[in-house]
Amino acid sequence: MKLLIIYNCHAANRRAGRIKDDIAKRFVEKRVQYDIEETEYQGHAINLVAKKDLSPYDGIVAAGGDGTLFEVITGYFKNAGKPRIPLGILPIGTGNAFARDMAETVPLWPDAVDIIVQGKTHSVDVGQFDSEGIRLYFLNILGLGFVADVGKIASSLKWLGNLSYTIGVLHQTLFLNATQMKITLDGKVIERENIFVEISNSRYTSNFFMAPDARIDDGFFDVTLLGKMTRRQLLSAFPKVFTGEHIHLSQVEQIRAKHILVETETPKILTPDGELLGETPVTVECLHRAIKVFWP
Repeated sequence: MKLLIIYNCHAANRRAGRIKDDIAKRFVEKRVQYDIEETEYQGHAINLVAKKDLSPYDGIVAAGGDGTLFEVITGYFKNAGKPRIPLGILPIGTGNAFARDMAETVPLWPDAVDIIVQGKTHSVDVGQFDSEGIRLYFLNILGLGFVADVGKIASSLKWLGNLSYTIGVLHQTLFLNATQMKITLDGKVIERENIFVEISNSRYTSNFFMAPDARIDDGFFDVTLLGKMTRRQLLSAFPKVFTGEHIHLSQVEQIRAKHILVETETPKILTPDGELLGETPVTVECLHRAIKVFWP
C-alpha cells in the first residue's frame, strides 16, 4: 500500500504538528509507503490535491480536522484523474465530526491508522454545492444562519477544542435573530423565517448530535430548520442538541432531500464542514455513494 497524506500541522491549535513524527512512525511499522504533503495556508489542500497525480497511490489521507477534510474532498473532485482512489481520515483536528460516524466516538489516531491500513472501504455520499459561481464539496454538513455565526466565533477559539462551539452558541444567543428564507427541497418550496438551516450528510456537527437519523450512504441529506424562538427558549433547548432530543421541539423541523436551493433576503455566509466560505443563494446536491472511505 502506498498513500498520499495531506497533513495540516496547524490543526487543533498546532497539536497535530507535534504528533506528525509519531504518526509517520506508525505507518512505517505497518510497512506502508507514503508521501506527505504539508498544508501551508487555508485552501492549500484544495490546490495540492486538485493538481496532484494520484495514480501512484492506493489512497489519499486527510490528516487534520473537518476543515482539512473539506479541502481534501474539494480538491479530490476537482482532480480530473482516474481511477478514483479511496479516502482515509486521520481525525487530529478540533471538531472531527465526520469521523464520529465511523464509531460511537472519534477514533484515536493510532486506531485511525489501523483502519486505513486494513484497507476495508465503504462508499459514502458527498455534498456538492454551488455558491458565487464556484463549485465546492463537503462530507459532513453545510449550514447558514445561527450555525454559521457560531462557527465564526468558534474559529477564533480553536485552542479550546469542542468547547469553542459551545461558547459560540452562548455568545451568538445574545444577538439572536431569524432570517426570511425561501428553501426549495426536491421541488417543495418553504418560505418562512428561520434561525438556521443545517444540511447534514452525517449525524454530528462538532460534538452536537444535530441529525440523529442521518445516514452517510442513503442518497439524502437530513435538513434541520430552526424556526423563531426566544433567547430563553434557545438556552433551555441547547442541551438537547447533545443528545438529539432537539428534533422533537415544536420549532424544529427535519426534512430529507437530495436537491436543495436556499435563498435569503440578504446574503448569508455559509459554513461547509466548519469553514466559512460562500454565501446564499446556494444550491446543494447529494452525490450518492460518490467516494470510497477507509472504514472499520
